[in-house]
Amino acid sequence: MGGKVVYSCTVLAIDAQGKDIQTIEGIGTPAKPHPVTLAFVNHDAQQCGYCTPGFVMAAKGYLDRHNPKSEQDVEKGLGGNLCRCGTYVGVRKAVLEAAREMKGGRNA
Repeated sequence: MGGKVVYSCTVLAIDAQGKDIQTIEGIGTPAKPHPVTLAFVNHDAQQCGYCTPGFVMAAKGYLDRHNPKSEQDVEKGLGGNLCRCGTYVGVRKAVLEAAREMKGGRNA
């Protein structure tokens, strides 16, 4: 929202008025998925319908600003995103794959 990664569950609708909102639906197409989305599929990092979009958008926001070198970097960078589904290993691997794909040219 407004260029910042936010937790949608903590944002009041009135605070979102007039802000640019980017969602998972706006970062790729079925024919050309965003590298983060594709990496989540490649590493079986999907979670429930609530957490997966949040993790994908958090990962995209993180990768837009950082180039992680290790799973520990990713873990620290995505700290605060919690999910009971437990696919954290796949998420970390997916983010590192997406980082490699996005390196040299950031994808919107």
